[in-house]
Amino acid sequence: MRKARGRARLQALSKLIRVVDGRRMIEDDPPLPVRVVDDESRERIYEILQMYKRSLQDDRSHLLDEYLFVDVTRKVVGIGSVGTRDFVVLLEGRDEDDPLFLQVKEAEASVLESHLPKSTYENRGQRVVAGQQLMQAASDIFLGWLRGRAGRDFYWRQLRDMKGSAKIERLSPDELALYARICGWALARAHARSGDRVQIAAYLGKSERFDGAIADQTERDHAALCAAVKSGKVLGDAGA
Repeated sequence: MRKARGRARLQALSKLIRVVDGRRMIEDDPPLPVRVVDDESRERIYEILQMYKRSLQDDRSHLLDEYLFVDVTRKVVGIGSVGTRDFVVLLEGRDEDDPLFLQVKEAEASVLESHLPKSTYENRGQRVVAGQQLMQAASDIFLGWLRGRAGRDFYWRQLRDMKGSAKIERLSPDELALYARICGWALARAHARSGDRVQIAAYLGKSERFDGAIADQTERDHAALCAAVKSGKVLGDAGA
């Protein structure tokens, strides 16, 4: 939790920013952050920001009006998003020590689209934002979306807004069991917020039958993984 609290905008300011000719800019460090705009592009950036702000609640849009655009770079993203467009935008509030970093991520089609009816959201970014807000108890206040000129959909969120995770490989068996319970609680709460909580509760019942079925399936999955590692089909540690 201490580490997560430290992953905030001031930490991002110290790690991502450099000063050029008296002006703060996001560090250009190819092939990760790569500069994509020049002075001629700034009017277009302002136009994009106005489009994005229209997707926010009025109070949050008003708050964002207190910040001015400073810089933007393109960013290489993680395994699950390789090949998609991702940008980091730096805004500045009352002074240089009041930064706001926003991340702009391209939203692609859901993997479920080929199995379910057509989404009610025309903008894929809006679908992502609506899903997060539906499942999460408290979502990022700057979650928003827009569609670019090329027809690509994007969603916006804060960068480094105190997100954190546990180092699973360092947990003791008791700590791992506690972590699993916390994850299960969070997942169950998300299902209860986004699904029919009465129907879900009725299906699960009060016995431990569902718990046992999940435990049995987990053991079968683990055995199948170990067999795949042992046969060389999957890379891994056969002794794990």
